[in-house]
Amino acid sequence: MIIYIGPLVLGLILGFILGTRIRDVPESGLKFDASVYILFIIVAFIVAYALGPFPYYKDTPFASGFVAAAVGVILGKLIFGRSSTPQKMED
Repeated sequence: MIIYIGPLVLGLILGFILGTRIRDVPESGLKFDASVYILFIIVAFIVAYALGPFPYYKDTPFASGFVAAAVGVILGKLIFGRSSTPQKMED
């Protein structure tokens, strides 16, 4: 079985960048707890299975780049997620 590294790396990088831009808004009342991450991964796998592999890629029945992007979003949010309060500028 051949694993194509290009879609995995690109998906992970793009997902990581998007994940760092997610922030909590206190006024909305929405929270990112463990159940949101689990639901996000389940939906990502369902969508990746529906998309199927890239043309001529037969490594998995999933869109591996999409799954990598979903994992990148979660990693970016957990590692460098933006805080809910804006940063204050020094005078």
